[in-house]
Amino acid sequence: MAPRSNPTARQVRLGAELRKLREAAGLKAREVAAFLDSTSAQMSQMEAGISGVSAERVRRLTTHYGCSDEAFVDALAAMASERSRGWWSEYRDVLPQVNMDVAEAEHHATFLNEVVITYVPGLLQTPDYARAVFRYMRPELEESQLTPRVEHRMRRRQIIEGDKPTPYETVVHEFALRIRVADRQTSVSQLRLILDEIEKGRATVRVIPVDQDGFAGADASMMYMGGPLPKLDTGLLDAPTGTLFIDDEAHLSHLRTLFRTVRGASLDPSASRDFIHRLAKEL
Repeated sequence: MAPRSNPTARQVRLGAELRKLREAAGLKAREVAAFLDSTSAQMSQMEAGISGVSAERVRRLTTHYGCSDEAFVDALAAMASERSRGWWSEYRDVLPQVNMDVAEAEHHATFLNEVVITYVPGLLQTPDYARAVFRYMRPELEESQLTPRVEHRMRRRQIIEGDKPTPYETVVHEFALRIRVADRQTSVSQLRLILDEIEKGRATVRVIPVDQDGFAGADASMMYMGGPLPKLDTGLLDAPTGTLFIDDEAHLSHLRTLFRTVRGASLDPSASRDFIHRLAKEL
């Protein structure tokens, strides 16, 4: 397969999983390259996601590596077989690659758990709220650059609003609900949208009040995406250098623990709904 100039995060993940299996088997890249009648350079490209790999080759490699986890092999083969281009590909020459990577990862997730401290979660934002956030964070953007970002964010919501919605649970700090990124009407409309999504069963929302004892997670914002198997789960973290995709088990375990800890400091869904309702009336 021809080398890719800009592999997606999902393609990179597939290559990384194959590399982990090779290393666990104690094999060098050059040894596997000889087995495949290939080259070390081509092996490196495949394991970096730069070169594609067929489902047939995935199965041949995993057998060579002695991997007996059939469900895991099937999941990797399914990743290799994906050839369709999702709706996000329409923005490939318009928005940064990370926007496509996030949308693709959400599309394939079996569940979504999120913690947000400073802003309303992107999957629950109204167009006006999203526009205000983008405008504040990137004041240099022209309207022609701002509009597709808002559109892309709105289209991401189809994963919780479609025919087969992905289970979505988010923990939101009261601060994120109270802060006015634009004006009063934008804030009120935003809270009403959240309440509407809750009532329709599209989102489980938990609120952490500002007076909640035992919460020290001001930097706890994260997204955890379930994979077809736990070992293919993915974490997302926002960092100064951009969005980080997490796939190693040690960090995933930390994110799972973090979500449980933050979740434990939040109100239950019923009390959270009532809290948001009162806040909307106050505004």
